[in-house]
Amino acid sequence: MTTPHRPDRSPQEDPPEGRFPPDRTPALGTGGTPPADVATAGAVVPGAVSRVPAAAPAPSPHDGATADGVSDVGAADPASGSAPPDAELAGETGGETARTAVGRLAATVRRLRQEVWAAQAAADGRALLDLARGILIERLGLGPVEAARHLTALAEQAGVEPLELAVDVINQAARDRLSEVAAEFLAEATEGGPGIRGGSRTASSAVVRLRTAESGALAAADAQAVADSLLQHALAPLGACTVAVWAARSDGSLALAGSAGFSAAEAERWCYVPPGVATVARRALTERGTRWYASLDEAGVPTIGHTEFPHGGRVAVPAGTGGRIHGVLEIGWASPLAPQPPRIVRQVEALAELCAHTLETHTAPAVAPGEPHTRPGVSELVHLAEGLHDPALVLVPCSDEDGHLLDFRIHYVNSRFLDPAGRPRGAVNGALLLEAYPMAAGQSELFQQIERVYATGEPFRAQRMTLTALVEQVPLSAVADVHVSRHGSSLLFIWRIEDETARLASLLQHAQRLGRIGGFEENLLTDGVTWNSQLYALFGRPSHSLPVRLQDLPAHAHPDDAVALGRFLRTLLHHRRPASVAFRLQRPDGVTRHMRVVAEPVLDTHDGLLAVRGAYQDISAQHWTEVALAATRDQLAHTEQESAERNRLALQLQHAIMPPAQAPLEIPQLQLAVRYRPAETEQLVGGDWYDAVVLPSGKVLLCVGDVAGHGIDAATSMVVLRNALRGLAVTGAGPAQILSWLNMVAHHLTGAVTATAVCALYDPLTRSLRWARAGHLPPVLVRDAEATALPLVRGLLLGAVAETTYEEAEVRLAPDDTLLMYTDGLIERRDLPVEESLAHLLTTAGTPASALPQQLDRLLTYSRSDTDDDTCIVGIRVL
Repeated sequence: MTTPHRPDRSPQEDPPEGRFPPDRTPALGTGGTPPADVATAGAVVPGAVSRVPAAAPAPSPHDGATADGVSDVGAADPASGSAPPDAELAGETGGETARTAVGRLAATVRRLRQEVWAAQAAADGRALLDLARGILIERLGLGPVEAARHLTALAEQAGVEPLELAVDVINQAARDRLSEVAAEFLAEATEGGPGIRGGSRTASSAVVRLRTAESGALAAADAQAVADSLLQHALAPLGACTVAVWAARSDGSLALAGSAGFSAAEAERWCYVPPGVATVARRALTERGTRWYASLDEAGVPTIGHTEFPHGGRVAVPAGTGGRIHGVLEIGWASPLAPQPPRIVRQVEALAELCAHTLETHTAPAVAPGEPHTRPGVSELVHLAEGLHDPALVLVPCSDEDGHLLDFRIHYVNSRFLDPAGRPRGAVNGALLLEAYPMAAGQSELFQQIERVYATGEPFRAQRMTLTALVEQVPLSAVADVHVSRHGSSLLFIWRIEDETARLASLLQHAQRLGRIGGFEENLLTDGVTWNSQLYALFGRPSHSLPVRLQDLPAHAHPDDAVALGRFLRTLLHHRRPASVAFRLQRPDGVTRHMRVVAEPVLDTHDGLLAVRGAYQDISAQHWTEVALAATRDQLAHTEQESAERNRLALQLQHAIMPPAQAPLEIPQLQLAVRYRPAETEQLVGGDWYDAVVLPSGKVLLCVGDVAGHGIDAATSMVVLRNALRGLAVTGAGPAQILSWLNMVAHHLTGAVTATAVCALYDPLTRSLRWARAGHLPPVLVRDAEATALPLVRGLLLGAVAETTYEEAEVRLAPDDTLLMYTDGLIERRDLPVEESLAHLLTTAGTPASALPQQLDRLLTYSRSDTDDDTCIVGIRVL
């Protein structure tokens, strides 16, 4: 097996024995003709045995590597007649120079290199030819000579080289992972799929290359030789430049079993990776799956060669067989890695399986002749399990014919084992785990964790796991601490059933810790005092100090608590009754804690006092919480009192100006009614207002308004606007002019409040109504049992701008007509638009009523408003 190129080798050094010289590297997939001495050997075909030039780095995936892993990068064909570098080194410039001593020496070196290369190539292909002949001997019953002739004849008939035909025979007979990959290559080449250049000839060369790599790996003496063979035959054509084969140890660590393409110093630094260290290989091992990284920057974790190829691509593949992962195959590229097609992914996984066979073969010790065929390390594991004080099982994997893990066989049961079903140890020993305990497959993923330990070698620990066993088809459960570890190829399964007494003691200890409680007992006959560890912590005293006796407790408490402690001691010691008291403990570290002690006397048969037992509890948090709650209650009570007083004053002010009920005005041929409903909650004193007054001119002023906001500010603003409106109406101006003046009052004289309003003047002589609005809802006219809203006129709400004008409209009323003016508290809802709420008002208002007051009461009764706002309604009916 040849030695791979390493970056620390100087380009001027001669390549090692068996390495292609720079001018003799075959071009894979190009159909180049090999040297004559190689072709006559009958052992290789173009592309069958590729070499990476010793002085040139491996090609990257972006520099001539095809998608199927067949590289187009290579030196000149040996048969093309191109001058080798040896000739240049010798200074050849013509035939005359070739006859010099230096020229003859260079030619001799070149010839020897060709012979070494030819011998290596013949050795690489001879193993495959011998394997194919063996298959023909077994299948056709031929002798060795006849099988060789038959293979040669079949190759001549098919028009291919014997090595290609030998690989085809091996693929058909093996039916393994490499066979599947080879079938994909050939099928896509036949169908002319993308990524296969050169047709079936190139695909055949790739298949030969894979089998050559397999042959080299199986014949390798160790994982180092496997890494060399994989990089040389299979991975270099993919553009890869480095290979690392990691062996997984039972303690969860990784050991570098073999590497190629790295410097010796780098391989030395990464010879061992401790358990738990995150690397690219560790991720593949832990996740039990292939990890592809376009670059090491994407991986974000260190790995071997990350300083030499910081931006190169990486792939890490778990190498496992029979359900157990023996290690990880890590492949590196010098440049970023592009996404690979599925057949390349499966090719890499097949190569990882080759590494798994090598790691499994060369890490396990051989069985001595005459000894029973058992798994290595099982006998030592049995002795270890027998020396444990907890129940333990020694498990060995059980696989099917294809090497897939099915179950684990119970190889040994130690003497501490007690079967839940009462079966003897002999009935369990030797049985399959899932047959003996079928509930393990579904309970708490126990069986999956055992599989994971076997695959990765990382131990599994769990506290308080529920273990369930079937006893006469009845599931019985127990809580236990579980530990599973791998030793060689076997597993040690240990569990400890939780003891009830220990569990209760632990429960009590945790309860005391969480409740900050410490227990004590004081023997009055011997003057001995016993404290638990929690009580020492509460008192702030070291565990080696003397406990504090009850009689000495006042000396460790605040002086103001001496009277309470004296009463507690008299009740407990003299009256011999249980007692409790709260006091302030002054600890040695200067911290004062609020404590509560509860104690009871222990009496003999003659009611004599023998001992006192009890508990201390740190109630500092509770004490300060109670202090904070008391302060909060006082503050809330004061705030509620202030709020209630403020609201009471606002209500008094509002009711003084806007009483809920008002005596109706006596106006000839006109009936007037007013309704005012305050908000449902006293905390929402609103700014709704109304007015109905007979002016000196004999006309009737009708208006309703709503000041924005709630509370006393809104109430005082409402008073200002209402009084200002009355004064402006005396001037004899129309409703539009009155609202224009009122807008200036709201903007300049009330702290920039905003409000809506409707103002109307009714002339009893002409039965005409002139009205204007400032952002308010229009009045409703009810005529002949049909309610309609008056057409809207333009008008901005009060206080929004300094000056504005308002439109005015006029409507003539007829006998029995009813006009309604209202605020939005009558119809407004949070879940409905204003149009729908107004339509509901019109429907309700259109219902005939005997009198105007009953009609207003009906509107309040059937109002669907939900905004907790004040409501004002002013109604007139022409008689």
